[in-house]
Amino acid sequence: MADNFIKNNNYESEDFFMTKIRDYNMNGTIILGVDAGYGNYKTARCCFPTSVSRSIQPPVFVRDYLEYNGGYYTIGEGHKDFVAEKNRDDDNYILTLAAIAKELRARGLSAAKIHLAVGLPLKWVQAQRDSFREYMMQNSHVDYKYAGKRYEVDIVDCTVMPQCYAAIAENLPDFKGMHMVADIGNGTMNVMILNNGKASESKSWTVKLGANECYMAIRNLILDRKAEELPAEIIENYLRYGDTKVGGEYQQLMEEAAKSYVGKIFAELKAHGYNPNLMNLYIMGGGAKVVELVGDYDSGNVTFNHDIRANAKGYEYFCYMKLRRQKSMASAG
Repeated sequence: MADNFIKNNNYESEDFFMTKIRDYNMNGTIILGVDAGYGNYKTARCCFPTSVSRSIQPPVFVRDYLEYNGGYYTIGEGHKDFVAEKNRDDDNYILTLAAIAKELRARGLSAAKIHLAVGLPLKWVQAQRDSFREYMMQNSHVDYKYAGKRYEVDIVDCTVMPQCYAAIAENLPDFKGMHMVADIGNGTMNVMILNNGKASESKSWTVKLGANECYMAIRNLILDRKAEELPAEIIENYLRYGDTKVGGEYQQLMEEAAKSYVGKIFAELKAHGYNPNLMNLYIMGGGAKVVELVGDYDSGNVTFNHDIRANAKGYEYFCYMKLRRQKSMASAG
């Protein structure tokens, strides 16, 4: 068969919610998912902070830098500011090249034909899909270096899909009855209501209430109460794992700020129709851990998915199935 769907037994090394990684390939072209988050860039195998620093000389203290088009780009030190239209931010292209290189390196490859599978927040897909696709395909062939290794990539196509929905597309038959799905990223929260696994555009929302708001709430509260700047790594560890190994007072202040943020999350969900007596709640994304940790909810009807690469994996599955349907229709026609 021309199509090739390979199932691997590779697993994520993270100590939470592990899922099987699968490679999708069609006609010799790798379908490669890239989740361009505001806090982290993710592929099926990799995750790194969303930040770029450019220089005209190779960095001295880091090895994992990208060399492209006469510039040297240090990747992943810090975070970027929120930019609503990703195609208007040149850094996103550099970050995508880094994500491709990291994913190919994890697969033992340095050259490949790629069909990019990417996504946008639920309510922004329709308006931004074409411009984002054009942005991602600005070069059909890219020759660059990452971490000292050369990569030659042909980007043959790009499919832009809805965040949140793509992450659960493979498991929609499991969503019996009424469900609200909340994908809490760093910059935005995507919310949708499913009826027996079926989505409706009129019941899908994108809200600027991502986990970065919780980060800032923790930072500001400790700054106000303790007159101290808490290291970013400690706050990020708390948001990701719920345990930072710091003193009890700092932990209590972080929990106080987190509870206030999670209260806003549930208020927003209720404003969009969430009723715990009538539907189940499915929470995913980088903000899921803090909701599970300090939220006030009935654990019997709330499910948490802590796989922060779920969207990247979902993009690959969603794209593969879409391309396979298109090929079947073309053959039938």
